Amino acid sequence: MNAANLSAHLSPWHLFINADVVVKAIMVFLALASVSSWAVIAEKISRFRSLRRRAAVWLDLLGSGRSLVKLSASVQQHPKDPFSRIYAAVLGEWRQTHDQNLQATHRGADGLKERVNRVAGIATNIEIGKLQRGLSILATVGSVSPFVGLFGTVWGIMNSFQGIAASNNTSLSVVAPGIAEALFATALGLVAAIPAVIAYNRASGDLNDYASTLSTLTGIVEVQLSRQVDAGDATVDAVDSDNRSRHDKQQDKSLQPASGADVRSIATQGA
Repeated sequence: MNAANLSAHLSPWHLFINADVVVKAIMVFLALASVSSWAVIAEKISRFRSLRRRAAVWLDLLGSGRSLVKLSASVQQHPKDPFSRIYAAVLGEWRQTHDQNLQATHRGADGLKERVNRVAGIATNIEIGKLQRGLSILATVGSVSPFVGLFGTVWGIMNSFQGIAASNNTSLSVVAPGIAEALFATALGLVAAIPAVIAYNRASGDLNDYASTLSTLTGIVEVQLSRQVDAGDATVDAVDSDNRSRHDKQQDKSLQPASGADVRSIATQGA
């Protein structure tokens, strides 16, 4: 076998085609593991990028001193966002308490604050758990792939030694293909593992940063709701704001002094 033919037989495709069944199965497994890890990587990059962008907008809304009415209008546009679900859970407890008028007493107001805090904590843990999905794939691929590739290497080298013994020839044309197949399995293991490990560390850091952002957002919301409890204000969205405006107008109308025509009508009815 001349140098040109030897080089052709050492191409990745020929190494895969000519590999042993076991080594070939290992290569296929490592290729699938690499594809699955890259799918998770792409999803996590896109997901955290959009989450950070929306969280920054909501932090600006809350940091600028705007009311929860503005935040509610913005949050409702992204119902699948983790903070949107946390905020919906908090408002659900808030509305249920006000529907039952449990906040009327001082003890009831303290209970509402405590329940809001617990609901926010539970909802946050649930959302963080959802965001962790897929990280186990990266961790598994990153930790297992090198050893799977190493197993393929050992298996391929054993087959190469058996071929050398059977042919009783130690020339490069006999040794090189089997050794190359074995080392190719290790290379595939590293190709699958290295991006998975890097992505896992990056995704873990992004998840921790976003968890901190969620804690900040829910903390600001809890502080504002606590302030509204003390002020007796139950307004948290546009519906509550409209209802409150209509109620205030009705009260103002009832407090207006009677006009001259109304006085004459009342006097006529009395006569």
